[in-house]
Amino acid sequence: MTPARDVIFITGAGGFIGSNIATALSLEGRPLALCDTFEHPAAWEYVSQVLARDIVPAGEAMAWLADHEREVAAIVHMGAITDTTETDLVALVKNNVRFSLDLWDYAARRDCTFIYASSAATYGDGSQGFRDDDSGEGLARLAPLNGYAWTKHVVDRRIIDDVEHGMGAPTRWAGLKFFNVYGPNERHKGAMRSVVHQLYPQLLAGHPARLFKSDNPKYPDGGQLRDFVYVKDCCAVIQNLLATPTCGGIFNVGSGVARSFADLATAVFVAMGLEPNIEYVEMPARLHGRYQYFTQADMSKLVSLGLAPAFHTLEAGVADYVQGYLAKEFGKCRHDHAAVPRVAPSG
Repeated sequence: MTPARDVIFITGAGGFIGSNIATALSLEGRPLALCDTFEHPAAWEYVSQVLARDIVPAGEAMAWLADHEREVAAIVHMGAITDTTETDLVALVKNNVRFSLDLWDYAARRDCTFIYASSAATYGDGSQGFRDDDSGEGLARLAPLNGYAWTKHVVDRRIIDDVEHGMGAPTRWAGLKFFNVYGPNERHKGAMRSVVHQLYPQLLAGHPARLFKSDNPKYPDGGQLRDFVYVKDCCAVIQNLLATPTCGGIFNVGSGVARSFADLATAVFVAMGLEPNIEYVEMPARLHGRYQYFTQADMSKLVSLGLAPAFHTLEAGVADYVQGYLAKEFGKCRHDHAAVPRVAPSG
């Protein structure tokens, strides 16, 4: 008997976005194979409620896919080194480029749905805008600012080059340029976790929120703007893509609205039932000239295809995250976190 081709293979399943996708798809009753390095101790907790058909170490991914090609309907590729300060190019190329392109080639040969994580970091300093123009010419105009962003850009350009030159592509594929994502299952990310997660223990301990001052006269302190998007909305986009018969392209995934870090900090205070108290500290010298002061996803392409969910407002998303997840993660007793260091979010 030929096995049903219905398995969704999720890479980075023990990470931030990947574990949320796995949980959402598991609730739909979708058969899942979870792939990850499982290097951080919280990975199993993130997927503890997921019914998995199989668990696959990242180093065995391609061999597993070859053995189960008749069963795999889709690959949702979220696995990557996501630290924007990573300088080990060998590791970045191996994990972010080579693995991604191997999966793309597999999906193209077998006409297997392929959805992968790109990043808004590929837009660089934003001088070219934030429109998800996925033509080869449009992508060539972008200039990433760090090794992480460069690896994501390399993959985007290679895939589009294949598509434009008729080299083969799955019937359904999508690259997703995630903007500033926040939400459950990010505590393992250290300095790369969202500002919401960084602020919560500080405020719980009775400290003020500490944000970077602006060194750009166009923006006041705390007025630096980002497109903050709740991870549940990112999952909804992927669920919509998996439900559409055909699709191909690179898409922005953000709320479509730029909000300030002061707005974000205030939303955390309000969600915790506290009066806002914000202090501003000097921006580290290492960020001068490499800091994005404005990001805002142009969501018109995803919206026009009917693939965009009703995105949470910043206040609604932060409230859901703080009250439904962080309150449980950190506990409700302020004195338990009195020793939390007062470290300014990296933004």
